[in-house]
Amino acid sequence: MEDDNKTTYKYKDYYKVLEVEYDASDEKIRLNYRKLALKWHPDKHKCNDAATTKFQEINEAYSVLSDPDKRLDYDLNGNYEINNYTLPEYLARFKGMILTCNGLGMSQDSVWSEQLTEFNKLTDK
Repeated sequence: MEDDNKTTYKYKDYYKVLEVEYDASDEKIRLNYRKLALKWHPDKHKCNDAATTKFQEINEAYSVLSDPDKRLDYDLNGNYEINNYTLPEYLARFKGMILTCNGLGMSQDSVWSEQLTEFNKLTDK
């Protein structure tokens, strides 16, 4: 649906659908898409509606995340259900908005980004 040139996305966490990090590179998104599309392709799961639905969801996620304009729009305007995120997921998902604060002139290599990296290392153990 279109509304004032902004797309409203029915909430799906496309990054989770493609099993990639929120700051994944285009290459990582493409590789995971191919892996998942092959795994869930309807030809491999004949007469399985759940697999077909999963395959369609994967294609939908890739169509948004593989297009730089759609991905930016999704990242900025997606419907975020914050209660569905753990703290590390929340920080990873929104670090671009929280930490870089381009309007404030903070860069990606700021002290805050270093602290988030350290936090992620601690929580991954």
